[in-house]
Amino acid sequence: MILVSACLLGIDCKYNGKNNYNEDLKKFLKDKKYIIVCPEQLGGLPTPRKPSEIIAGDGYDVLDGKKKVLNLKGDDVTDYFIKGAYESLKIAKLYGIKKAILKARSPSCASFKIYDGSFSGKLREGVGVTTALLKKNGIKVLNEENYREYIE
Repeated sequence: MILVSACLLGIDCKYNGKNNYNEDLKKFLKDKKYIIVCPEQLGGLPTPRKPSEIIAGDGYDVLDGKKKVLNLKGDDVTDYFIKGAYESLKIAKLYGIKKAILKARSPSCASFKIYDGSFSGKLREGVGVTTALLKKNGIKVLNEENYREYIE
């Protein structure tokens, strides 16, 4: 069983009310068991919503209470991201999930690089809040750009 970001499979749950549909990923998953999640919706954020970024840290820092997630208006949405991470983990544990394919660069789901918190489109090394929690619990997290390298 694989945990998959809902936006990658065409669910309109992205911050702007759209999705990140990935046809190749959908074909890859055709004969596999998977369950979809949107950590931001599970955390209670509406769709659409203001874009959010982790400020001067990454998902591990957010979970440790050292950094915040702010939206473009400057509102603190950290608690929503943490709640969504824990709800996603709950689902993963319920289904015995050991692998996830989550949206690259997302403040929830990023597995290698995240936006730098300046809302300028610049990237830096780091993981999202949900990815950090899943990794802390032994779940391998990949994204739509590298999943084939690790899951077959």
